[in-house]
Amino acid sequence: MSEFPNASPIDPSSLFGLRHIGDFIERTQLPSGAIPSNLDNSHDPWDHLEAVMGLSTLGFNSQSIDGIQWMANNQNEDGSWYNLYNNDKALELNKQSNYSSYIAVAVWHFYLLNQEIEFLETFWEVVKNGILFSLSMQNKNGAIAWNVDESSNIDEDYLITGCSSIAKSLECAIAICQVLKQHQLEQEWREAHSKLLAALERPLSIFDLKKDRSRFSMDWYYPILAGIKSKNRIKELTSRIKDSFWVKGLGIKCVSDEPWVTVAETSECSIAFKSIGEDEIAAELLKNAISIVDTKGIPYMGWQFNENIYWPEETPSWTSAACVLAADSNHRLTKAHHLFTKKQFESL
Repeated sequence: MSEFPNASPIDPSSLFGLRHIGDFIERTQLPSGAIPSNLDNSHDPWDHLEAVMGLSTLGFNSQSIDGIQWMANNQNEDGSWYNLYNNDKALELNKQSNYSSYIAVAVWHFYLLNQEIEFLETFWEVVKNGILFSLSMQNKNGAIAWNVDESSNIDEDYLITGCSSIAKSLECAIAICQVLKQHQLEQEWREAHSKLLAALERPLSIFDLKKDRSRFSMDWYYPILAGIKSKNRIKELTSRIKDSFWVKGLGIKCVSDEPWVTVAETSECSIAFKSIGEDEIAAELLKNAISIVDTKGIPYMGWQFNENIYWPEETPSWTSAACVLAADSNHRLTKAHHLFTKKQFESL
């Protein structure tokens, strides 16, 4: 393994060994509950929720609730959220489908950790409306359009990564339905989920109709996180990851044609391999992810391995949270360790 300039103090085998990351995310959070992820203090809803789950995992419950309440306070009437915010101010007015559904994952995650039905009841309408917004863009073939512009025009393109994220969100939303006995919506969402997974199993001529995104590693491991079951499809995906994106000793490249491994992609890919029983690869990738840190032990965005530099020298809150979630998946630190490695709802 290559030696990075900064030694990592992260111990992923215990919550105590990750505690300083929770402190970092907490310091980043604004009084409104928003959790910025960029240098200009902006954030998108998906990154915000990832950071919320990092806090939840590490026991920062009141801060997590503040983050979820921020989502409730800023939800649009149609169930969506805007693409980018600075605190409570919307900076980009388009609306992405996977941003609106991801609230279900964060809410279910908090419930797994704390088992408070009252919490689910409090945020049920927020989850329901977010899911319904995303499903309003579902095609007959099961795929879900990725974006609505400022004029409410749907962009008729379908992204593998975005739809995979929605599939996991639907899975969590169905689990919430089961707890709250929302039987009608549970059935409707099961059907939508089944159609979406079928599209992800057989993606040819369904996704990336306007632009080829196959150079992005997320397109090759996110369907595994979504819960696809076909052994042939999983083999196709993992083979591509190993051949085109995995740099041994460093991690997972964000894109296949750049000398850049990224902490978030490496963390998420670790979870994907864990979910299919490839524990050794999962552990190796987690070790890579937690090694790319600043002098305080906070994960950088990535490492440029041609120039041997941290790049960019930014420590996004959601990147730290991805490391925490990967540690939980690998080491079973909490009751929610299976969130991304097992199906969340019960079969009929």
